[in-house]
Amino acid sequence: MADHKTLDAFLDGWAGTDPTRVAVSRAVLGVCEAGRAIAAIVGRGALEDAMGAQTHLTNAGGDAQKALDVRTHDIVVEALRKQPVSRVGSEEAAEEVVLDESAPVAVAIDPLDGSSNIENNVSIGTLFGVLPEAGADTFTQPGSAQIAAGFVVYGPATALVLTVGEGTHAFMLDHVSGAFLRTHQDIQIPKSATEYAINASNQRHWDEPMRAYVADCLAGAEGPREKNFNMRWVGSLVADIFRILVRGGVYLYPGDGREGYAQGRLRLVYECNPIAMICEQAGGAATDGRTRILDIKPAKLHVRSPLVAGSAEEVERIARYYADRPSKGASPLFAKRGLFLA
Repeated sequence: MADHKTLDAFLDGWAGTDPTRVAVSRAVLGVCEAGRAIAAIVGRGALEDAMGAQTHLTNAGGDAQKALDVRTHDIVVEALRKQPVSRVGSEEAAEEVVLDESAPVAVAIDPLDGSSNIENNVSIGTLFGVLPEAGADTFTQPGSAQIAAGFVVYGPATALVLTVGEGTHAFMLDHVSGAFLRTHQDIQIPKSATEYAINASNQRHWDEPMRAYVADCLAGAEGPREKNFNMRWVGSLVADIFRILVRGGVYLYPGDGREGYAQGRLRLVYECNPIAMICEQAGGAATDGRTRILDIKPAKLHVRSPLVAGSAEEVERIARYYADRPSKGASPLFAKRGLFLA
């Protein structure tokens, strides 16, 4: 039920006088400061010159950067520079940005998720996780080390979804006061699902277990699942996950047979890990197909991972499709497997 508590009051109550929690709170508020600025830019749409224009640059993953990708990275870093943040690991920078190594927390962030939708008037967002400062090992800590995680959605409303390890909550930006006000308290993802999100255009590249899972869903009430499913795919991770938080479902981004896609395209540290913490704190689950996302130790900042996230029963069911050990060198979502398992 909505209580409209401000984000500041929520964080103050959680942090108290604990210095690490205070630093986490300030890091979150720094991301939200950047979020307000980004929301204003996104809200202008085509009135904001060349937001979606391709630059000559690529990000750390080799993806072409758009003008707004670069701009949001700069906005985020400058906002966090004013907070007790040691370093920033951003999708849009090959190396981490060191701010103040004496600060107690670091931020892993995707400044602009869903940038392919910039010019389409579709929700895009910012994803982040807050980690304890650990020197050179900061961004190779497993996701379970995260103290807080969240994302901002720039859509019809600007929404912040946040967890500090005590449930998942949603706040909406009041554009009049500039405050983020809590509208969804202790969100619980429905345990079962009748919706799934996947880019079906890649079906020909999927491995057999993923094809079998989707085929079983498509068979509907007459098939082995004995119920009908809907498929939804926005193409912005934050938008798809926000929908799942509100009404259930499962998000799927497997590895597939295309060159460079064996481990999927999502980044573990600043995309999968925040989503996993948010989903678990909302009673859901997140795996790479068989292993809990938050248990995976990343080899480096920009490592990729498959992602299955959302309703707990569905995530667990999908894991049974991948229960057989994959061949050496294959990703968990790139193994051979039989058809439906009850």
